[in-house]
Amino acid sequence: MKDFYINITSQEESYDYSNITSDYSNITSDDNDYITNVRFTRDVLKCIITGVGLPLTLVAIYALYSQVRNDHVAPIYIINLLISDLIQLCCVIVEVAPPEDQIIYLIFVFIYFYCLMVSIGFMVCVSLERYLVIACPLWYHFRRNIKTSVVVCVLVWIFPLVYVLSFHLWFHFRTLFCIFGIFFLLPLPLFIFFLGGTLKALSASRVPSDEKRRIVGVLVLVLLIYTLLFLPSIMMFLSKGDLSNIILNSMSSICVKLSPLADLTLYVFMRKGTIDKLLSSVCCCRMDSNDINSPSV
Repeated sequence: MKDFYINITSQEESYDYSNITSDYSNITSDDNDYITNVRFTRDVLKCIITGVGLPLTLVAIYALYSQVRNDHVAPIYIINLLISDLIQLCCVIVEVAPPEDQIIYLIFVFIYFYCLMVSIGFMVCVSLERYLVIACPLWYHFRRNIKTSVVVCVLVWIFPLVYVLSFHLWFHFRTLFCIFGIFFLLPLPLFIFFLGGTLKALSASRVPSDEKRRIVGVLVLVLLIYTLLFLPSIMMFLSKGDLSNIILNSMSSICVKLSPLADLTLYVFMRKGTIDKLLSSVCCCRMDSNDINSPSV
């Protein structure tokens, strides 16, 4: 952690966790203007993401809570996922308007990383729960209950905290980033397995067809969110490349910060009839285009 403090030389140049190793001692005035413009654009995008994400996340949590009261288990994991997203959005506010005390800023940095790990954990829980509905319907029907889900949620919240506290005390921050990258990469085979296993078991499942479409939609959506928004940062963590490349760091940082907005789509896919409406609208659009393109008799 000592090196972490040494590399924080000014608020403007170091208050983003992805740029803490940057060294701008030899840059020209044009480069300085370029870096300033990139950071300004990045901060504007962060403000937009936070301004849009905070109210929508609160609304989605409230709407999902009403489903939990009706003894639905799946929304519990999504509610916890959205709560972790809510904390991430609050940490983004601190990134845009950093405090003068560096210790306070570092606390928010680790809170942000911790909530990222928690969100990945709940994405795995959502995928696993959807997979069990199709692959093991009887086991899921008799074993599922809110108490079990609460226990799982508590474990998901505790494990990353132990992980972060255990490793950041012993490793250099660069090594710590690689450890974070490995942790974030571990769920990839699980997401692929859950989606592949679900597709394989669809034909033998007695789950209603609309429920099947929602389940597959959620699994595909989770895999897309993980692949498009998390993998760029994971690759940078593991590559040990030039962390001072402000373009790559800014792009990967914005991708990760878009994940709270992307997670909101899980709420949409959990609602009954949503995928059917999407498919019907697509079919209607195709039918209309075919009618327009077909020659009149």
